[in-house]
This record gives sequence, C-alpha cells and structure tokens, in this order.
Amino acid sequence: MQDLKKLLQLIEIEKQEALRQYQNQIVMTPLSERKKKGLSWYPIQVNHAEIGAGENFYLSIERKTQLDQNSAFQVGDSVSLFHNSEQKAKNPAIPGVITALWRNAMRVSFNIEELPEWIDYGNLGIDFLLDTASFQEMETAVNQVIKAENTRLAQLREILTGKQKADFRPENEIPTYYEIATLNTSQNAAIRNVLAAKDIAIIHGPPGTGKTTTMVEAIKLTLQTEKQVLVTAPSNTAVDLLSERLVKKGVKVLRIGNPARIDEELMSLSLEAQIAQHPDYKHLKSLRRQAEEFRKMASKYKRHFGPAEREQRKLLYAEATQRLNEATILEKYIVESLLNQAQVITATLVGSVNKYIRFRKFSTVFIDEAAQALEPACWIPIAKAERVVMAGDHCQLPPTIKSYEAAQAGLSQTLFEKIIQNQAADVMLKTQYRMNELIMNFSNQQFYHNQLQAAESVKNHTLFNPPPSGELEGALAFEFIDTAGCGFEEKMNTETQSRYNPEEAELLIKHLSRLLHYLRDVEPSVLANNFSVGVISPYSAQVSHLQEFLLQHPDIEEFKSFININSIDGFQGQEREVIYISLVRSNDKGQIGFLSDTRRMNVALTRARKKLVVIGDSATLGQNPFYLSFLDYVEQIGAYKSAWELQG
Repeated sequence: MQDLKKLLQLIEIEKQEALRQYQNQIVMTPLSERKKKGLSWYPIQVNHAEIGAGENFYLSIERKTQLDQNSAFQVGDSVSLFHNSEQKAKNPAIPGVITALWRNAMRVSFNIEELPEWIDYGNLGIDFLLDTASFQEMETAVNQVIKAENTRLAQLREILTGKQKADFRPENEIPTYYEIATLNTSQNAAIRNVLAAKDIAIIHGPPGTGKTTTMVEAIKLTLQTEKQVLVTAPSNTAVDLLSERLVKKGVKVLRIGNPARIDEELMSLSLEAQIAQHPDYKHLKSLRRQAEEFRKMASKYKRHFGPAEREQRKLLYAEATQRLNEATILEKYIVESLLNQAQVITATLVGSVNKYIRFRKFSTVFIDEAAQALEPACWIPIAKAERVVMAGDHCQLPPTIKSYEAAQAGLSQTLFEKIIQNQAADVMLKTQYRMNELIMNFSNQQFYHNQLQAAESVKNHTLFNPPPSGELEGALAFEFIDTAGCGFEEKMNTETQSRYNPEEAELLIKHLSRLLHYLRDVEPSVLANNFSVGVISPYSAQVSHLQEFLLQHPDIEEFKSFININSIDGFQGQEREVIYISLVRSNDKGQIGFLSDTRRMNVALTRARKKLVVIGDSATLGQNPFYLSFLDYVEQIGAYKSAWELQG
C-alpha cells in the first residue's frame, strides 16, 4: 500500500512540473518568443467553420506569417484560440483540440454551444493549452485502489503488486480449437495464456512480432465466452488501430472518446456517430428543438409585465424543461442500447472514465501498449475489471515523464514491468516479421536474450540483390558510418538546449542521395513498390536541422515524398524500408547524454525492414558499454565504414 501512496505523491510532482513548464513556455513567455519556438501561431485566419461530429464546432485555421517556421503542435493537442487585443480579459480564450495538422494549417474542434463574437474581429492566435484533467483522474483511480476492501479490485491490487500469486486454468482445460492456424507457435502460446488467466496475462511483443495481431485474436476468442470487453491503450492512435483491426475481423466496436481525437476514417465507430444513426435520433433532435423554441418564446417576456404574462412565461419554461427531460431520458435509452449491443468498447486509459461508461464493469479489460503507460493511468480501467490482459514491450520506449524527480523516484517504472517481475504471467512472441536478420540481431542480443528469430520471409531480404562488384552501400542491410577523426563536433541550440551536428547531417543526406539516385537509375522497381525512408535522430535540434537541410538540397528534391524525418519517439510503432539514424554526439569528453537511454535506441534500431544506416562518432560512443558492444557487433558483421571513405 505504501507504494501506491507514494504513487500519489509522484503524480502530484509530475503535475506541478507540467504546470511549471506550461507557465514558463506559454503564460510567462511573450507571444513573439512563443512564435519563434513554434508554441503559438499568430496571426491566424479562420477559413471555414462548421458543426461536425459530437455537435462540436470545427474551425479550419491558417497561419499568415513565419510560414517556414517549424511547429511544435501535434494532432490531438489541447490548444486555446485567443483574441489579442486590449479587451483580452473580456474575451477569454476558448479551449479546443487539433484534429488535423499541416505545415501552415490546422483543423480544431471546440466543444462550445456557439462561437464568440470576437472570432470576426481579427488578431486571432493559437496557443498550447495544458490539460490537467488526466492528473485528476489518475489520482482518483489510485485512491480508489488504495481504499478497496473485500472487492475484486482489492484482489487485483494484491495480485498485480505481487502480494498474491496469479491464478491460471490448467493447460488441458483450454480447448484445442483455440489453436489458430495463421499464427505461429509463440503467438498461439500467448493466446492460450490469455484464455487460461483468471487474473492477469501479459503478451510481451518485441518489435515486428505481431503483437497487435495476437491481441486482436485474443480479444476475438475471449468474446466467444464473454459478451463484452473493454479495450484500452495510452494513446488515441493505438486505440484507433485496435478499433480498425477489430472491425476488419467482424467485431462490433463502439469507440468512446472526444470526437476531435478520433481518426476521421473511424468516426463511424464513435458513440456520437452511432447516436446520430439510431432510429430514435430524429425524435431526440425534435425534442431538443422544441425545448429551444419554448425557451426563446419565454425569454421574449420583459421585466415589466402583468400576472397573465408571468403565468404564460412560467408555462413556456415548464414546457421547455419537460421537452429537455424527455430528450435526456431518450438519449440515455439510445446510449444504453448502443453500449449493450457493442462486443468491444474501446477508449484511451483516461477516456475509460467517460461519463457514459464511468460506472460500467467488464469481465476482461485489455490494455495495449501497456509498457508506455504510466502506472496510475493503468489503474483507471483496471478498476472496472474482473481480469486484465496487457500487451507491450518494456524494452522499448517508456512513458513520457516531464519531471526528472518523479521519474527517478519510480514513476518511470510501469505496472507492466512490475507484473513481469512479480508474476509468471507473460509469454514472449519470438518470431519477428519486419527486419533482415542482421538488423535484428544486436537488439536481440542486448534486450531479448537471443530468443528472437527472423521469419524466413524477412530473414535475408534486402532492397535489391547486390551488384556483381558488391561496392554500392545500398547492397548492405546494415551499415555503421564512423565520423571519428573527421572533426564533426556537436553543437548546442542555445534556445532549446538540444544538440545538433551539421556535418553529420550533411554526410547523412549525401549518403541518402547516392542511394536514392542509384535506385532511380538502376533499380526503379524498388521505388515503385511502397518505398519509404525514415530519418531519425534522438535530438530535436538535429531533426529540425535535417528537415531544413532537406528543403535546401536540390539533389534530393524529387525524392521528398519518400522521406520522413522525425525523433525516435515520433517513429515508435512505425517501420520503413530504409532507416537512417544520426546519433549527433561527438565530443572529447565521451558525453552521450540521453543516448544512454538504451531502450530509446532499441526503438530506433528496430524500425528498418531492409536497410539500416547508423552514423556516429565511435570515439565518443565507445566509452559507453552499450555502444562499445554495438561497435563490436558492427565489426563482427562487416558493417563498419569510415566517413573518410565517403568524402569527396
């Protein structure tokens, strides 16, 4: 129990750090500085307004200046629309959520009854907005877990924290028809583990091993004996992916959450969209319209009027109230019928306390990407569960935590990790279907105890067959380009304190340009077959530098549509045919900063399918044991090249 009480303290520390950063970045920072950092757009123009899903207002917004400035906004971010004038205090900003984003435009959803008048006054801007509701929900859930007595939640608390042993049905009680022919041995073992679990089961899915496929099949088989389950994940993107995959398998899915944060292609699964399709929805709208008409009629009566007018106004308001009450009862009936018909309800961890399902209980709760979820967030859906199934990989990216103090004190350790340590409840998926074996093997050695095997279909696949001379870099599945001794020293962005290395960026683009031109001229079929390149760096300043460099590089202009440049975090869960990684750090002190977070590097090194190119300074990196092992592996497989070979 002490650990859970400590968890409450860590949530508070994290919340205060989030508030402090928000105050520093937004509230206390002048608009001109926020614009430079990409934290604000100003001035903006509203090009279009419409009422969309959930009866929210949607505004299409375009920024009018600093069009080449990088933006810090992302889809799903909470933002505020403000009017910059002397009357700003009288015209408070309105909160919204970004639903779509382009370089200089965005679409924002606002959950308001009507747009403010100042929308038409000009001088409009968009700021980041801190959403603290999730902290409150996490605190509430952890308190609920602490106080639980003589309930299923109290039992799960003891099991998930390692105080009691998890219980499983014997293997011989699992029907043989649960063996799925399209899945491999370890995937079927993971599913049998889920079906046998009475309390908790874990699917440990390293990169490319089909974790989502296995999770979906486990959910489908669970539905053969259970009427309805809850499926959750930390992010809307992960929830949407599961929702889409389940629908394709013929499962009836109801997606709960803010319509602004649901992928537009999946909007038909949302509760709001399904309410609008219900046979009784027209009557519901009619009742609301009538209530509004009665209210407007009543409001026409002014202050000075006689008893007859007063009575008439009273009757009109009574009629409005009656219609609203009828509408509320009808809406509740529609929602309950939709909830009861769904086989799977999907939501984010925090979204599982949505008002429509806040008090709903589930026989099984599935939590995907659980190794990326804060422990207190996981307790929110667990409080609704009879049993829990988690999927993830604790050897990849941990949750994002703003407070260093909270992270060091234990908030960075997930419930997923704790359960793996405390219970024999996990099965690891062992066949990966993404990477050439040479790309896989270093991570396999370092993180997965050499238990991973590359499927025959990917084991030796490359971009193309090596030319007879064997000289072209593109023929190799894995390359490390060593910049040691080249004078490519790292630099620091004084504003963001992030590192970048311009010479390393130039070398990367040069190598990539050679590869792309070779493919265009000699192997054009490769470019025509869903070809894609990811360029990754652990440092945001290097990501920005590479993006700017790419814009100015004429030799690569024709290939831009193939290339995506992002941080390691931005590539989590993704894959590309080719991946380039710029490690940046190059200094005489051997300092590598957060490159020492080896789980982050595991993600970067396992995004490539057919070709991986890593660029870095061995003299700096080699002073760390992990990267020394990496350099040994590179030498062992013949993947080492010096940057000197590529000069000229």
